Amino acid sequence: MTIQEWFDKRKEAQIERRAKEIKGLDNDAPELWTKCVHCETQLLKTDLEDNMMVCPHCDYHYKISARNRIKQLTDEGSFEELFKNIMPIDPLEFVDSESYADRLKKAQSKTGLEEAVVTGLASIEGHKVAIAVMDFEFMGGSMGSVVGEKVTRTMEKALELRVPMIAVTSSGGARMQESALSLMQMAKTSCAAGKLDEAGILYINILTEPTFGGITASFGMLGDIIIAEQGARIGFAGRRVIEQTIRQKLPDDFQTAEYLLKYGQVDIVSKRKNLRKILTNILEIHECSESKM
Repeated sequence: MTIQEWFDKRKEAQIERRAKEIKGLDNDAPELWTKCVHCETQLLKTDLEDNMMVCPHCDYHYKISARNRIKQLTDEGSFEELFKNIMPIDPLEFVDSESYADRLKKAQSKTGLEEAVVTGLASIEGHKVAIAVMDFEFMGGSMGSVVGEKVTRTMEKALELRVPMIAVTSSGGARMQESALSLMQMAKTSCAAGKLDEAGILYINILTEPTFGGITASFGMLGDIIIAEQGARIGFAGRRVIEQTIRQKLPDDFQTAEYLLKYGQVDIVSKRKNLRKILTNILEIHECSESKM
């Protein structure tokens, strides 16, 4: 066995063990229970799902899919998906341990999505909005050309219809398999956010676990109002990279939503169950102010 084969086998074993821990399953056990990844309490999966994927014991907020997020935030049956036909390609024919094309196929099969963001129009308590929701399960929510394009077009649709724009982020940053093409999306989405600002269109960011890299450095932190979900980790570079660079120990709560609120980087930190109500209040206040102008 070569050293590389040993590392590959060890990595596979770690992934398998982690999956069992998250699901709380043995090989032959039914999928009824799961162990909280934060407090390690055994939970009925139905109880966790009924509580919006938030641990009822320690209040840990699990990552959720883009589809579930849209379902939680918007009025039932109101979501109209846009730009679904924009599909990713492999312009650089990138290959590392496997080809980028194969990684895309696996991510699409795993999530049922074409890309790491779902975009469209919806309403929240009757208020029309344009919305873009990222999904971390699709290649770590990384931003490639399609993600940037879909987010930009959604902002342009908000501008065209003069409705508020909401961006829900969950991402590790730029997609390395697209190199400079991915980095260009930072400028493109930022320019689109700038156009919303110039036109006086309300833009709301909701930062969820985790939001890092090129998303934080572009459209993820440019909203008029920035809301962070409780406990979410938010930053640019990772904690370990920063500590190694500055050769200092960082605070335990560094890069958490609560830490950013303390230093004025976000406006609101909210529990998941309160997000819809907070959005409704913001939209109602904005609508009232618009009618008086």
